[in-house]
Amino acid sequence: MNPGELTRARPGPPCTVTFDGRPLEALPGQTVAAALWAAGVTAWRSTRGAGRPRGVFCGIGVCFDCLVTVNGRPNQRACLVPVRPGDDIRTQRGTGRDDD
Repeated sequence: MNPGELTRARPGPPCTVTFDGRPLEALPGQTVAAALWAAGVTAWRSTRGAGRPRGVFCGIGVCFDCLVTVNGRPNQRACLVPVRPGDDIRTQRGTGRDDD
């Protein structure tokens, strides 16, 4: 069952964000991680050096595995950052700096 049905939540209308240039719908109040998961995206960062895929691990902002670039700002924790209409979300490679 859908969690929204269980709680009888009535979120506002969805907004559009982009992930690596692809438009995605997100609901008001969703974090970047929740919106990406809902769209079937489970990894959005690669580790420095080995380039291993990462996504949500702890889900509470402690581990930093879910780092993503939002509107040109690297190192945003996807599990904590709420989506806003028009956000440009990008896969983060390594530390998110150009010299990686």
